[in-house]
Amino acid sequence: MSLNKKLFVFCINILILLMSYASAEELKKIGKFKDWETLVLNKNNELTCFAQTKPVLQSPKTNKREARLFVSFRPNDKITDEISTTSGYAFNDQNSILATSGKKKYKFDIVQDSFAWIKSNNIEKKMIKTMKKGSRIMVTGYNKSGSQTIDHYSLLGFTKAYDTAKKSCT
Repeated sequence: MSLNKKLFVFCINILILLMSYASAEELKKIGKFKDWETLVLNKNNELTCFAQTKPVLQSPKTNKREARLFVSFRPNDKITDEISTTSGYAFNDQNSILATSGKKKYKFDIVQDSFAWIKSNNIEKKMIKTMKKGSRIMVTGYNKSGSQTIDHYSLLGFTKAYDTAKKSCT
């Protein structure tokens, strides 16, 4: 399956998640761990397990958005430790989307509409190590008009949510 097709399938799965928490047959909340939660999506016998969180602070404050940060596992596609984000708007192509925790910075290389991913699984694994050690991570993005947003995510409960998501898809 091509990377674009995988990204499309993942976007559809996440959109289903965001639009319908009520679909108990397909989406199951496994646990809430402080500021993170673990969910499992079972669609046509294909599992997607993920840890997700919402921002604890958004800038600008006047623009409330449905932002999220995810770490996903899709065993049918042999995908592990896939980090993605959405800031609740379509990103522009001129500016980089960055995640920053302390002195560590990670660039999201792949952008499709309102979602962004990191291309390298090695970099994703480094970012996960940073997230396990840190207390907060900030994702900076830019909308189509070039305005900057910064979403501050708490990392409290991340390790437990991550471990639970990983175990749910093995």
